Amino acid sequence: MQKRSPSEFSNRPDPAQLKTLAILQIVCEVLVLMVAAVVLVGWLVPPIGRLLPSGWDLMKANTALAAGCSAWSLALSQPRRSRSSLLVSRVLAVVVAVLAATSLAEYAFHLSVGLDTLLAADAQSQHPGRMSPQTAGAFALLSVVMICIRARKRPSSRVADFLLFSLCLLILTILSGYAFGAVHMFGITMSTRTSLQTLGSLMLLSFIAFARRAEYGSFSILLGNGIGGRIARIATPFALALPFALQAGSFLLSHSGTMTVQYATATMTSLAAMLAFGLVILLARRIDAQEREIRDLSLRDGLTGLYNRRGFFVLAEQALLLSQRSGSQFSVLFIDLDNLKLVNDTFGHDTGSIFLTDVADLLHQTFRKTDIIGRIGGDEFVVAGEAGEAEMEFASQRLQQAAAQRSAELGRPFPIGFSLGQVTSDANGSETLEDLLRDADHTMYRAKRLKKTQSAAEGRAVFA
Repeated sequence: MQKRSPSEFSNRPDPAQLKTLAILQIVCEVLVLMVAAVVLVGWLVPPIGRLLPSGWDLMKANTALAAGCSAWSLALSQPRRSRSSLLVSRVLAVVVAVLAATSLAEYAFHLSVGLDTLLAADAQSQHPGRMSPQTAGAFALLSVVMICIRARKRPSSRVADFLLFSLCLLILTILSGYAFGAVHMFGITMSTRTSLQTLGSLMLLSFIAFARRAEYGSFSILLGNGIGGRIARIATPFALALPFALQAGSFLLSHSGTMTVQYATATMTSLAAMLAFGLVILLARRIDAQEREIRDLSLRDGLTGLYNRRGFFVLAEQALLLSQRSGSQFSVLFIDLDNLKLVNDTFGHDTGSIFLTDVADLLHQTFRKTDIIGRIGGDEFVVAGEAGEAEMEFASQRLQQAAAQRSAELGRPFPIGFSLGQVTSDANGSETLEDLLRDADHTMYRAKRLKKTQSAAEGRAVFA
């Protein structure tokens, strides 16, 4: 079996994100089908068309048919669909491709195939029944994307992603044309242009295609569980909306007479710089939070929340070096639980886990926040920090008293017992952390042997 690295799993789409996107895709498909159906009925049944708002006929019958076929094609290409559904999806995509390619060919070679007026005459238009070149180009790109929508292997996957990127660029260009009054960016003339309902349908269809390709292609980073995916989901809305917002602000300021073009440009440039800086700060804080989370996962014990062996050694060695530099005493307390194996065998591992978490809770309550508390073995805990022998001895006594009180609680099936070993370095000592741990471990084992000897002599049971 092929092994997978952790990074491969972090790059996989987040199931929660996929579930949300699946719902949004259905909503978008329904909206596009509703728009396409209303426009088609308006063209095919003129009395109904006369009841529709003005401008509805800018979305031609062929355009509405292409939009409807695209929505059905995307709906039938969802994951876990049958092969027959996928085949019908591709047939519908080919129909869209034919409609778009025919319009583009008619514009390029100044001819009329007759397909544009097959559903409705549209005699009043300069180009009867023909969608604008921008609309035709968008549907041509979308049709190829739909054919390759579930491609996973190169190069078809890369081609699909590139065409989808190009489609999004074209739609943003059409949107910019509307926003800033550049007529030729969204049509030939005002009567032959990409209508607002067509633009809305294309945006919804592109979103569906983008969400679907994010499950398979290069855009999967946007749905990933890793840091990259989370950061990308924060940055993407800013990256897409910020240029439009700034240009729109500059346009409004200059054309309203509030500022000249030079002042409006200077103001928007300054604002853009500060917004970009704010985004950098936001992303940096997010990355820092993710880094802390990852560090905690790698340095902490999953059951008790204490530092694991690696985390304890990393922090305790730093604390020991600091205490040696400042000439302070440094103490290590080694704690070995009594009868953990017997608790597991008698009451089960869930009870054993409660035993461990109870001890961790007592350690948190007894020692200072500046002390380093770790679980370095199955039943071995250790505490380290700047403290003299008397301070650590006092803390040990408080720990034992707290354990006795917890053990006396009504209904507890086992007492909390442990053996302690304490060692304190000299103020000017040169001991390493390994030396202190070894000495504390030896002290603890002497205390444990003494406890067993006393228990055997007194004939006490294991559980008091």
